[in-house]
Amino acid sequence: MTTSPLLRDQKQEATRREGRPGIALAVIVACQLMVVLDSTIVNIALPHIQGALRFSTTDLTWVISAYTLTFGGLLLLGGRAGDILGRRRVFMTGILLFTLASLLGGLAQEPWQLLTARALQGVGGAIASPTALALITTTFPEGPARNRAFGIFAAVSAGGGAIGLLAGGMLTEWLDWRWVLFVNVPIGALIVVLTPKFISESPRHPGRFDIAGALTSTLGMASLVYGFIRVSEENWRDSLALGSFAAAVVLLTAFVFVERRAVEPITPLRMFADRNRSGTYVIMLSLAAAMFGMFFYIVLFVQNVLGYTPISAGVAFLPVTVAIVAGAGLSQRFLPVLGPKPFMLTGATLVVIGLVWLTFISPDSSYVTGVLGPMVTFGFGMGLNFVTLTLTAVSGVAPHEAGAASGLLNTTQQVGGSLGLSILTTVFGTASRSEADRQIPKFLANGTAEQKAEFARTRQLPAPWGHEVLAHGISTAFVPATVMAVLALATAALVIRVRKSDLAALSGTAGPAAG
Repeated sequence: MTTSPLLRDQKQEATRREGRPGIALAVIVACQLMVVLDSTIVNIALPHIQGALRFSTTDLTWVISAYTLTFGGLLLLGGRAGDILGRRRVFMTGILLFTLASLLGGLAQEPWQLLTARALQGVGGAIASPTALALITTTFPEGPARNRAFGIFAAVSAGGGAIGLLAGGMLTEWLDWRWVLFVNVPIGALIVVLTPKFISESPRHPGRFDIAGALTSTLGMASLVYGFIRVSEENWRDSLALGSFAAAVVLLTAFVFVERRAVEPITPLRMFADRNRSGTYVIMLSLAAAMFGMFFYIVLFVQNVLGYTPISAGVAFLPVTVAIVAGAGLSQRFLPVLGPKPFMLTGATLVVIGLVWLTFISPDSSYVTGVLGPMVTFGFGMGLNFVTLTLTAVSGVAPHEAGAASGLLNTTQQVGGSLGLSILTTVFGTASRSEADRQIPKFLANGTAEQKAEFARTRQLPAPWGHEVLAHGISTAFVPATVMAVLALATAALVIRVRKSDLAALSGTAGPAAG
């Protein structure tokens, strides 16, 4: 029987792709590194972005939230798109969008241009990231090869944050803040070129897109975040803030109704029926809310108050990453022995201690006494929770739903971070205005003529008066962050009922989810 030339060419093409699994894995991992790295590489550049594009400190939070809201809100929809339309096709679409948005962000001349680009980056990341993880299952056969691939993927996900801190510092200091965005362009272009050469397309599966669920949830959370940030700039009687809160209530209520009626909902509400899983989501939401705020405000403190360069700031945050990795490794090793609850309780307690410590930060605080100690304590506590929460989220879930359960946990982390940062910003804005009212008379009595002229033009208090305002706002913002961590601790103590025996069946299902 003669094989047609077309069929023969297709078989040869498939064989060629399967013969280069190392390159295929490098392409997939490069995508994940780019998406993960983008969550920290921009943080170090925030003070420079603020000065170049004239952001207020409260509006600056949108540089983070615009990305995390669209990323978290559309993450589950991105994974569904890969199943329905073909994972390689969707993967390349996400990378192209992420790359183009990075280019536009680097070219931004106005705040709205950068925020639009960051939102588009989040959409691209939400499309590409879950598909990248799924491509491992279609590229590598089940067994040692796939396990190694998942291990490398998880290692890059964990280490990407540290790489982003250093890379952000070097690019900002040696080149310009715009390069924290431009750096994605050559990486993304290379991924797009190599993907069709070394990664095969996956079979398509029939299904439906829950567009209404994705839009109502994302827009609802964006309205809620906008309302809090608006309050931080104005007050609780502001009409735009009140309108934004009302819109959030309507949209999020509509989201619940949509999900209850959807044939294939983007957020299966049955996932919340189990008390352990619901408790896990509450803990992740609360801890992520505190974590995003901690990173945002400590970056501003070490650069604007302590005077660190971007590279020094990146290095200053490395102990946090080490502490997170150490805590995660410890919990992963002893979870089968002790079960999840001791790690949740200990981890949340350490997070509370670290945040309480940060409420004492002041312009006189040094890096060692005021920043390093609480950050390491906080980071180790977060590390104890990350693996624990991932495994608890998929405990008792059918194997085919483990991805949805862990994906919802990731979504909770991103959305919780955006919401928490906006709440902290509301408190920061109010506290900063009050402190500024106290510092302005002192400045007018003791400032130089040049300083007063600059203040009249920019309305920004110079040091040391400006440092007092910033430090007071930051220390006060960590009070609600502490409350959020206390909520996580209370949930772990009163709601979670998972035993170590409940995790015994997860060795075959939690690997991809944990990654």
